[in-house]
Amino acid sequence: MRKNTPVSRTPWLDYRTVWRWHFYAGLFCIPFIVVLSITGSMYLFKPQVEAWLDRDYDRLALTGRPASAEAQVRAALAAVPGTTLQAYELPQAPDAAPRVILNRNTSQIRVYVHPEMLQILRVIDEQDRLMNIIFSIHGQLLFGNIGSAIVELAASWAIIMLVTGLYLWWPRQGRGFAGVVYPRLDGGTRLFWRDLHAVTGVWISGLALFLLLTGLPWAKVWGEYFTEVRRLTGTAVAQQDWTVGAARPDNTQAVSVGHMGHSSASEGHPGSAEIPPDYSAIDRLIGIVRPLNLAPPVLISPPAKGASTWTAKSDAQNRLLRVNLVLDSATGAILTRENFKDRHFLDRVVAVGVAAHEGQLFGWPNQLLSLLTASGLLLLVTSAVVMWWHRRPYGVLGAPQALENPRRSFGLMVILLLFGLYLPLFAASLIVVLLVERSILRRFPSTRNWLGLK
Repeated sequence: MRKNTPVSRTPWLDYRTVWRWHFYAGLFCIPFIVVLSITGSMYLFKPQVEAWLDRDYDRLALTGRPASAEAQVRAALAAVPGTTLQAYELPQAPDAAPRVILNRNTSQIRVYVHPEMLQILRVIDEQDRLMNIIFSIHGQLLFGNIGSAIVELAASWAIIMLVTGLYLWWPRQGRGFAGVVYPRLDGGTRLFWRDLHAVTGVWISGLALFLLLTGLPWAKVWGEYFTEVRRLTGTAVAQQDWTVGAARPDNTQAVSVGHMGHSSASEGHPGSAEIPPDYSAIDRLIGIVRPLNLAPPVLISPPAKGASTWTAKSDAQNRLLRVNLVLDSATGAILTRENFKDRHFLDRVVAVGVAAHEGQLFGWPNQLLSLLTASGLLLLVTSAVVMWWHRRPYGVLGAPQALENPRRSFGLMVILLLFGLYLPLFAASLIVVLLVERSILRRFPSTRNWLGLK
C-alpha cells in the first residue's frame, strides 16, 4: 500500500529574493551606518562632554554678591552688538557663569558672563559648539535638509536591511542554537564570520530598529509627512517639542506651551517687539522659577513680537522632565504650566522615543544600551564586508543571482505597501530603482552580468 508523502509547502517569501534585497540594502546603508553609529555614540554622552568642556566656567572663584540678571543680560548684549535676547539660562550652581543666549538673524550666540564683574568669558555661535556639530553630522551630514533626506533614506533602507536579515536568520530544518544565538568557533574562518554576522544581527536588531524608528521624527521628509498626517487626522498641536530637518538642536527658540492656547516664543523673535522688553523682569521671574526646581537647563525668554508674557522652560534632554511656563512679567504669576502629562498622546510617545534615542531616558544604563547597539551595528557592517570579500566571485559584484520568475504573493505586496506608507522615501526610492533597473541597467549585458540581473 502506497503511503501518502507530506507535501512541502513553498515559502510565501522567496529566500533568494529576500537575500538580494538584504544585500543591496546593506550595500547602500553601510557607509551611513558607520557615520551614524560613531556620531550617535558620541552624542549619547552630550551631558558629560559639555560639562567637561564648560568646567572652567562652572567653578568660578567668587568673592562677593553677583550682579543682577538684568545687568548680566545687558553686558552680553553690549558685547555682541546687533543682537536681541533669546533666553537667559539659569546657572546650575552659585559659582557658575550665567549663559545668555542672543539672537542674530538666523543664528544664536551663547555668551558666558562673569556673574560678579560682568566680564565676558566666552562668546560662541550655537552651531559651532562641539555637540551641535556632531548632531548636525548625525542628522544632516552637514548638508542641511538635503543631508537630512539622505540620512532618512539610509535609515529607511537600514530598516529593510534588518527586517530581511531577520528573515534570513530565522532557524530552519530544526537547527540547534549554534550559529543561531552564538557563533560557532570550530568551523573555519568563513563560517565564523557568517555566524558572527547573523548572531550579532539577531541580538541587536530590536534595539537598532528602535533607534532607527525613533530617529525619523527629526528627519525633514518624514517629520513633515508626520505633521501633515496629524493635521489631516486632527491631532496636530501648535508647537512640537522636537525639531524637524535642519533646525537648531538646542531648540531654545521654541518655548512651547503646545495645545494650551497661549503664545510661545517661537512665534516671533524674542525681544524683537517695537518696545524693548523690560529686562528687570528677569530677576523677578528667576525668583519665581528657581524654587520650582525644574530639570536643567532652564531658559527664561522675553515676550515674542506682539505678546506681553514671558516664558520659561526646562529644556532637559529627558523630555519627560520638561515643563513649559507662561509668566506674567509684572507680577511673576504663572499663567499656564504644561507638564509632560499635559501633552497630546502622540507628542508623549515621540518624546519618550527621542529621550531614549539620545540616551537620556533612564540615565547611564540607557547610554550603555545604546552604545552597545551602535557598537553592534559597526560589528554587523564589518562582518558583512569581510563575508563579501571572502565570497566575492571574480569580475562581478557578488549579489545573489536573481531568479527568472521569482515568486510573488499577496502577503509580500501588503508588506511592501505598509513599508511604503510608513517610509515615504523608501517607497519613492524603490520605484526609482525598479524603473532604472528595467529601463537602463538590464539593457547593457556587462552591467546586467556585474549586478547579477537576469
